[in-house]
Amino acid sequence: MTKLSVNINKIATLRNSRGGNVPSVTQVAADVQKFGAQGVTIHPRPDERHIRYNDARELVPIVYTEYNIEGNPVPKFIDLVLEVKPTQVTLVPDADDAITSNAGWDTITHKSFLQEVIQEFQRNGIRTSIFVDPVLSMVEGAKATGTDRIELYTEGFAHQYGLGNYDGVKPYTESALLAQELGLGLNAGHDLSLDNIKFFKDNIPGLLEVSIGHALIAESLYLGLENVVNMYLQKLK
Repeated sequence: MTKLSVNINKIATLRNSRGGNVPSVTQVAADVQKFGAQGVTIHPRPDERHIRYNDARELVPIVYTEYNIEGNPVPKFIDLVLEVKPTQVTLVPDADDAITSNAGWDTITHKSFLQEVIQEFQRNGIRTSIFVDPVLSMVEGAKATGTDRIELYTEGFAHQYGLGNYDGVKPYTESALLAQELGLGLNAGHDLSLDNIKFFKDNIPGLLEVSIGHALIAESLYLGLENVVNMYLQKLK
């Protein structure tokens, strides 16, 4: 079964819009695990516009499944990850002013930088994953960095699927097969939803984990958080 890691950034966005601690990031993290999710993901940004760096610290005793911290490996982020020591760190090349992640790494151009950062995390017992587009040369480049896993950036798939173009999954299938051949673990995330997750999972060999936030929280407004988590788990079997 592919594991479900719930990204709780949107809970922090809602909390921050009003101040105080409602809804509680730590309570939602506890609840999604109780409902069956096998992981919790956060993506702190330097301006702390949703998840705050202190949230990452407060989640340490709460997350007993897989704890995944995503972000651009700027010095402040690296220091946070080394302090918190999550199960996994996912390196994402997002600019400070990006609304959301919008591209994978150029793993060839940034090979030396990624190698250095990855080795530091691995020395501290933290599994590494890097965000990549479904491009074979970028998957090969990821292997050369020494990373444990890659996370396929799935916005392109989700857009094509929404248009009815099911062939849009083919680059992802090819990338997944190459990752398996190279011995890379495979994650995926971005714009995956209840509508497209089963089709994606069925076409991606070796898919270990998906990280889903925006769609899952939006769907929960209508269907309820516990119900939606279990709907994803059924589709990922």
